[in-house]
Amino acid sequence: MKYVLVINPGSTSTKIAIYSTESMEIHTEVVEHNVEALKAFEHIIDQSEVRREEIVRVLREKKIGKEDLACVVGRGGLLRPIRGGTYLVDMDIVNDLKASVQGEHASNLGPILAKEIADEAGVEAYIVDPVACDEMDDVARFTGLKGEERGSLAHYLNIKGVTRKVCEDEGFDFYEDNFIVAHLGGGFSIGPLKKGRLVDVNNANHGGPFSPERVGTLPLGILVKYAFSGEYDKKSLLRKFQRSAGLVSHLGTSDAREVERMIHDGDDYAAKVYEAMAYQIAKEIGASAAVLKGDVKAIIMTGGLAYSSMLMGMVEEYVKFIAPVLRVPGELEMKSLYEGARRVLSGEEKPLRYREEILSEKF
Repeated sequence: MKYVLVINPGSTSTKIAIYSTESMEIHTEVVEHNVEALKAFEHIIDQSEVRREEIVRVLREKKIGKEDLACVVGRGGLLRPIRGGTYLVDMDIVNDLKASVQGEHASNLGPILAKEIADEAGVEAYIVDPVACDEMDDVARFTGLKGEERGSLAHYLNIKGVTRKVCEDEGFDFYEDNFIVAHLGGGFSIGPLKKGRLVDVNNANHGGPFSPERVGTLPLGILVKYAFSGEYDKKSLLRKFQRSAGLVSHLGTSDAREVERMIHDGDDYAAKVYEAMAYQIAKEIGASAAVLKGDVKAIIMTGGLAYSSMLMGMVEEYVKFIAPVLRVPGELEMKSLYEGARRVLSGEEKPLRYREEILSEKF
């Protein structure tokens, strides 16, 4: 039996999964790394050896040798903009991640770790629908300033993986039907999935509704006020907008369960903030419906907040007139990574080459 090794690095942990090539999950484990040990590395990319040792340990404990691997697949990182799909990890990918062409992120380690282990095993390494994907229609890129375009950093892996699952369960066609998908976690990615392409999206860090941690779209005057207040440099202001805003700013927590406890205890302000977040999610879904000209097979809610019946109920009241609302709580990242690799191994898809698919060299 051959196996597919799946690697998904997070900021302080590494998710590891092992699947058989017959689609059976053999083992899943989340390795929690020593936070202080990770802080000793100047750059995230320097953590690769520490994380690789843990991955090799898991393989050893499960008595899976490198000769037993069919391939290795990692979560994709902050590459140059590319279309979605399964990519062969080559040195073009590795070099761009080491150069941090779109910034440093734990996911940058995914392709590097996958290739290191795959090379030792004599097999190929892949990534699937990385966060750097950009499938936006040209008309969606325009801003009111010439030379400045909207970009697309989104939760592509989970958005596409969850939609494929819904299609399988409901009898829909991933490449022919249209969906609105709302990935609702610490940050939000909400957009229209048109015949398999995410043709527009709010960009989790730069706009859309406020979320548990992110500020969302700010009125221009407020943004300028903070930028020229003298209290922040660029890095600290981005940190405030991307990590200390949203529910954190209003209520001091990013945990929706805690917010709901506040509401049940009679906190009227918490109730208003939660309703406002639901309202803004619904508005973004409505905008996506306009992009699709109302041709929407289903609205799909996913991510951690999709577990909340209270929040989902409020959103659904606004948007259920558009299309049926389906909930797939949590995330399917590991299975989506495996499925992308499996489609290549089975010959269902051909792997894409990064250099051939790059949409922009400006980074």
